[in-house]
Amino acid sequence: MSGLFKNRAKTRSAGAGFTLVEMIAAMTIMMLLTTVALPVAAVVVRREKEQELREDLRTMRNAIDRYKDFADRGMIPTEMDTYGYPPTLETLVKGVPLKGSKDRYKFLRKIPVDPMMGNTDWGMRSMQDDPDSQSWGGQDVFDVYSKSTGVGLNGVPYADW
Repeated sequence: MSGLFKNRAKTRSAGAGFTLVEMIAAMTIMMLLTTVALPVAAVVVRREKEQELREDLRTMRNAIDRYKDFADRGMIPTEMDTYGYPPTLETLVKGVPLKGSKDRYKFLRKIPVDPMMGNTDWGMRSMQDDPDSQSWGGQDVFDVYSKSTGVGLNGVPYADW
């Protein structure tokens, strides 16, 4: 009886592994799942960058609007040809002195990085520029946009956001 038990143990241990057909089937299934997962992951990463772009644009535009509001209320000194808009984005970070105070009011902590371009070189428009201009006249900052030539998942170019 002990001899019979030994034979069973030998056949069981020899048959405990995968066959070549099982390995090929498992690898094929894994390759198919990977093929499906990679494009989905790429879209997720792109969607996250687009969300970051929206937030960065909203943050900078809100800072520009607050600067304009302060200028319209006479709380900060402005130059005539700027229409009350900041001269540069750096002005929003460095801050401006409030009238009647020695303190500087900062509208932004830092200039955000354009997630599509990987730098802080944003496109800017001034009140003196044409509405669809892609070059900045340098007088003031009325609006900002991404310099990326890419198109969003929604079909709209990033520069038009």
